[in-house]
Amino acid sequence: MDESAALEVTAARAVETGDRDRLLWTEADREWASRAAATVVGERASREEFLARRAQLVLERIGTRQPSVRRAVRALRWRPWVGVVVIAGAFVVGVLVDRIGGGSSINLLAPPVFALVVWNLVVYVWLLVQPLVLRGSRVGPVRGLLIRLAAVRGRTGEAGADGATAARRTVLAALPAEWARVAGPLYGARAARVLHLAAAATALGVIAGLYTRGLAFEYRASWESTFLGAEQVHALLSVALAPGSWLTGIPVPDVAAIEAIRAPESENAAMWLHLMAGTVAVVVVIPRLVLALVAGLAERRRARRVRLPLDDPYFRRLVGGWVGEATRVRVIPYSYTPSDDARAGLDAVLARAFGNAVPTVDEPVAWGDDEALAMVKDAAANAEVALPLFSLAATPEDDAHGAFLGALRRGGPAPVALVDESAFRARWSGDDPRLEARRAAWRDLIEAHGGTAVFVDLGAPDVSDAAEELADATSVDADRAGGRAR
Repeated sequence: MDESAALEVTAARAVETGDRDRLLWTEADREWASRAAATVVGERASREEFLARRAQLVLERIGTRQPSVRRAVRALRWRPWVGVVVIAGAFVVGVLVDRIGGGSSINLLAPPVFALVVWNLVVYVWLLVQPLVLRGSRVGPVRGLLIRLAAVRGRTGEAGADGATAARRTVLAALPAEWARVAGPLYGARAARVLHLAAAATALGVIAGLYTRGLAFEYRASWESTFLGAEQVHALLSVALAPGSWLTGIPVPDVAAIEAIRAPESENAAMWLHLMAGTVAVVVVIPRLVLALVAGLAERRRARRVRLPLDDPYFRRLVGGWVGEATRVRVIPYSYTPSDDARAGLDAVLARAFGNAVPTVDEPVAWGDDEALAMVKDAAANAEVALPLFSLAATPEDDAHGAFLGALRRGGPAPVALVDESAFRARWSGDDPRLEARRAAWRDLIEAHGGTAVFVDLGAPDVSDAAEELADATSVDADRAGGRAR
């Protein structure tokens, strides 16, 4: 999606994932935003259109309650005038840079314009070797600076320590970092464009300064050296000023002419100014403008196609809740009947993890029931997500729980197993070493059968954390969801 929409989606994600206690953005708000966005975009819209419209609705509503969030989003938007100011400032610096020689005399062996040319040649070499040097790094120094500046601009220093303030701080701190990760390639191209144009502007400013001062003062060209003679100076200037000679058609004077202006002798510097200006134009201005054009095209392309991590559990849940076809989730308890509170917690976690899922909770498979184990394979095959459910209060047994996991795996991929801690916590409240030991035993058993364990207290779950962990473990195919949305 384009840059503006991507920033809004990133901001909405920061709000909904940073405010875990739902003090700023409630479950009702979340459901309203998804429902309203789905109504506006329609069933045939792409998932990007749905997410972009939903983000607009999120920011519109929360902006009325939390103006600091709206200000943070506005602060992170790129302001074109920033680039204009940088480029104009670079031109002024070029004009105001110290004169090319001391007083009205130009030392042909040490004009400051040569330092400008050499610096730019070093930059070109760096641009060539940078992909090799920074091959293992995704964030270069310029991009890192932009990230830090964005983070500073996006923060607010609010007083107070109440829950809502803490949640707001978390959101405002997460937003610049999230946006920096998403927009890093775009900002890299943008910084390159501005810096190349600034370098060209500096060189143009130097050229403008040369000719402006040349109109009001007479510059005299000369040279002196302890170690070099006229022949060496001629060879050096022939190389250094070759680009300017090619552009202007003015040949570099011969050895005799060079010898004739050795200090204390001199001559009018107009010809040398033309050669220097031409060299700066060929070596600095033209290449920098070409590089700026290339970077600008890359920036334009990236600004239109900012890539978001749509396989992230957060986006998968949103898209999964919007598409018309529900995710089929089947929970199969083993030798465990969840309490009413645990069942309510299970429903809340599944609803958050899989969006529009309508879960089916089977009757518990009894301990050692071989006939029920034979049916587990068919149950797993008919569900998109099959979740075995165990109680942490039970001691894991390979010949029972392991056999159940083995039967479930024959019906599909390696299972993600939910392990309910509510009964264990009620029996051994506060016994953390026992809790960790039992978790380790269950984790070893489940991983031995190729599965992944997700531990949650279904009696009093942290719905946000548990749902995110479950969604990430099950890895619902976001591309499948996006295909149905289209």
